[in-house]
Amino acid sequence: MSDSDAAGSLARFVTHLAHERRLSQHTVSNYRSDLERVASWLAEQGNQTLEQLDEPTVRRYIAWRHRNGASGKTLQRELSSIRSYYRWRMREGCAKTNPAVGVRAPKSPRKLPSTLEADQLCALLDRPNDDTLVIRDTAMIELFYSSGLRLAELISVNLGDIDMVDGELSVVGKGAKTRRVPVGVKAREAIERWLRVRGLLAAMDEPALFVSSRGRRIHPRTVQQRLTHWAEQQGTASGVHPHLLRHSFATHLLESSGDLRAVQELLGHSDIGTTQIYTHLDFQHLAQVYDQAHPRARKRSRSDQAAQDRRDAPGTPDTHLDRLPTHEKD
Repeated sequence: MSDSDAAGSLARFVTHLAHERRLSQHTVSNYRSDLERVASWLAEQGNQTLEQLDEPTVRRYIAWRHRNGASGKTLQRELSSIRSYYRWRMREGCAKTNPAVGVRAPKSPRKLPSTLEADQLCALLDRPNDDTLVIRDTAMIELFYSSGLRLAELISVNLGDIDMVDGELSVVGKGAKTRRVPVGVKAREAIERWLRVRGLLAAMDEPALFVSSRGRRIHPRTVQQRLTHWAEQQGTASGVHPHLLRHSFATHLLESSGDLRAVQELLGHSDIGTTQIYTHLDFQHLAQVYDQAHPRARKRSRSDQAAQDRRDAPGTPDTHLDRLPTHEKD
């Protein structure tokens, strides 16, 4: 197959992803860049093309990427891209086998997402100001945290998607799946305040709830920059980003309710295994409390040890019962 034929095949696959599978622009872009990276590596190896892959070549590619520092998660995504491409080619009658089916990416440690404490969130949100952009930013942050939205989901919200009376929002998530999420009172108040001044920025025909200073749907990069700006202004922990607010939403909700299924639905996770990472976060919090509170869970300080040595010295009255909880004395 010539390079032009290969490029045409990849272009048709990308069209399939965008129009038949209705994947987001971001996801389609990831598929394209993954497959173009494989194609570029193959071109450097010789005369092989993306359409001539076999399992040994896929294994060599993954090994090469791993040696050059690609994480297990990245390699899993790239393998998924190759599998999806060949599933489509098999459906189209252009391939007989899928060369990536039997290949697995090396495992990498699962990194627990960071979260913000309630007081840190309050520092971000409690900004009384009449500036139009500040009002907009506050509404965005409130909605992120109130409803656990992804960045792409917040960007895509239109005026007609939110029911201010019932406090519900219709969200189009990954895989073009629609779900309804609640919008809290504080978020609704912030949005109502934003709607009163939105007309100062928004173009007449713009349906987006959140717009930039140019009057059109706000860009993801702008949202990220504004979050970073307010985190620096308020002295909040560095590294504040939209997904951190989503993580905080999920963690705080799970800590309060313990209802993993409900959190899964609210986050729009198709697999509960994805949501279960927040149970590890919850346990991590409990473990910290245990370490701080349990008398035999932590290493004793020198003063604690000295006091214990004095109590254990010969001739010291045995008063350890006075240190036990009342129900244990009985």
